[in-house]
Amino acid sequence: MKFNINNVNITTQTFHGAREGASECHIILSCHPNKCYQTQLEETIQAIQTLQDGRFGTCLFVRFFLSDAANQVHTLEKEWSKLASEAAVSIIQQPPLDGTKIAAWCYFATEMTHTREKENSLFSHNGYNHIWHTERGEDGTSYDQTFALLERENERADALGITLAENCIRTWFYVQNIDVNYMGMVKARKNLFESYGLTACTHYIASTGIEGRSSQPASSIRLDSYFIRGIHPSQIQYLYALSHLNPTYEYGVTFERGTAVHYGDRKHIFLSGTASIDHHGEILHEGDIKMQTLRMWENCDALLKEAGATLDHMAQILVYLRDTADYTTVKEMFDKRFPETPKVILLAPVCRPGWLIEMEGIAIIENNEAKYPNY
Repeated sequence: MKFNINNVNITTQTFHGAREGASECHIILSCHPNKCYQTQLEETIQAIQTLQDGRFGTCLFVRFFLSDAANQVHTLEKEWSKLASEAAVSIIQQPPLDGTKIAAWCYFATEMTHTREKENSLFSHNGYNHIWHTERGEDGTSYDQTFALLERENERADALGITLAENCIRTWFYVQNIDVNYMGMVKARKNLFESYGLTACTHYIASTGIEGRSSQPASSIRLDSYFIRGIHPSQIQYLYALSHLNPTYEYGVTFERGTAVHYGDRKHIFLSGTASIDHHGEILHEGDIKMQTLRMWENCDALLKEAGATLDHMAQILVYLRDTADYTTVKEMFDKRFPETPKVILLAPVCRPGWLIEMEGIAIIENNEAKYPNY
């Protein structure tokens, strides 16, 4: 569904659950360009306030995409504090490529009860506790910051009686100057994962590692995470699509290509950052943005099919480009293929220079597994 609130363009995708299940909605907000940041910010915040007062339920998570974090974060935090919202808030510099200064992805769900436990914000329904968190690194190299961030994630999980290995469903690593700092993040994640039993013989965590900046120049890594307490290991399915993609450990990285979470009434399918790659781990169609986009879609579709879904089930999509000159071509392709899907195209170089484009997203499909509680 597309509509407009207070000069802000809204695109929504809603999944309506079974009678006792929650409804959920992914929403992308984008402003009109050619307005000053303060105006775009105020209109965006007011639009979110209107959405919170409407039929979509409770806002669980918001990610803001900014064009210039150093000059914009303070004002954003000030304006956001005026809202009566318990949502977890992520703020990252990844300029929207439509010429605006701010865009946002919001996740809403009905039937949720909010509580706080051990300084964590929990949204709960049917015995599941959904925990979104965001934090930035502070001192040291990208290796040091990644290691410290993941240690703190595990400490937070331990305080809630859960673990990084069993309950973390999704992570996002935002790397300042990715061409320089990415390998430090990769090595730290691998070393810490091994100490927590996350190996090639067990499993990893769905993830995106992408260019992104915080407002603090010394912060080279920012980490967003999503945990579920109350989930059983049998409800988590890892996706591989080995006909199209190679295992990530073959080239030294430690994440799952995708993860499906099975509820009684639905599946959530989390696609990690996916690019134009083959089953040997090689970049396909170097220098050709159209062909890389098509292969990227093919890879995503192969992952989704392992969970019984297709690209038509995408509830939201984030698209990352290295080169602003590719924006017009990519926008035309995505608008044609996904005309009604909430999506945003961002300036955010991928971890290998040869990849011109990467996408991630969340799909939702119906499910019928009565042995599990509904979402």
